[in-house]
Amino acid sequence: MGVLDGLRAALGLKAEADARREADPEDLFGMSTAYMTMHADLGYESVGEAALCFSGVDASSFHDAVDEVEAILAAGQEETGTAFDVTADGHGYEWVVLADDDTEDLVTSMHFAADTFVEQGYGSRLLAAVFGYERPDRRADDGRPQRAYWIYSFRRGSFYPFAPAGGRDRNNSAEFKLESVLDGELDVEADKEYWYPLWPSEDGRHPWE
Repeated sequence: MGVLDGLRAALGLKAEADARREADPEDLFGMSTAYMTMHADLGYESVGEAALCFSGVDASSFHDAVDEVEAILAAGQEETGTAFDVTADGHGYEWVVLADDDTEDLVTSMHFAADTFVEQGYGSRLLAAVFGYERPDRRADDGRPQRAYWIYSFRRGSFYPFAPAGGRDRNNSAEFKLESVLDGELDVEADKEYWYPLWPSEDGRHPWE
């Protein structure tokens, strides 16, 4: 099952049916302190990338909303240096990919983008926000630093950890450790049915890598 199938299962129709409330981008600011706890208590560092996933719709007003998101991020890039790219994956989902070594700027830019969709009446199209971290002192099977992600589901209004361990395996102990340390600082999804792994698609890469 590819990353897009994962989104459909965990963040799409089922999550929509079980949605707790409407999308609230204010929740993303929880990552503004969580990243410091990740570093101090667990040794994780930000990879300097984050991504916003949304489901597009063929309407001129929606295209206008995307244009406004790009304009806001372009203006912000002048001030913070946060680079961005808007890309489609060909399976009905689109991504705003952000890059900045300053995690505060990543969170702020993510909030601006998500909040713009909400203000334009398209909050229901928001699926997930993804924040990447790594542990330089530990290596995965491919030799890269061990990665872990915090994924925010807009439809569930909660975060959950995803720690790939190589292949299609998950590092469950790392995920449970992340939950135990960050629960309370982040609103962690209590129902682990929604802790869905976002594996790379067929080309072996995530949209945000």
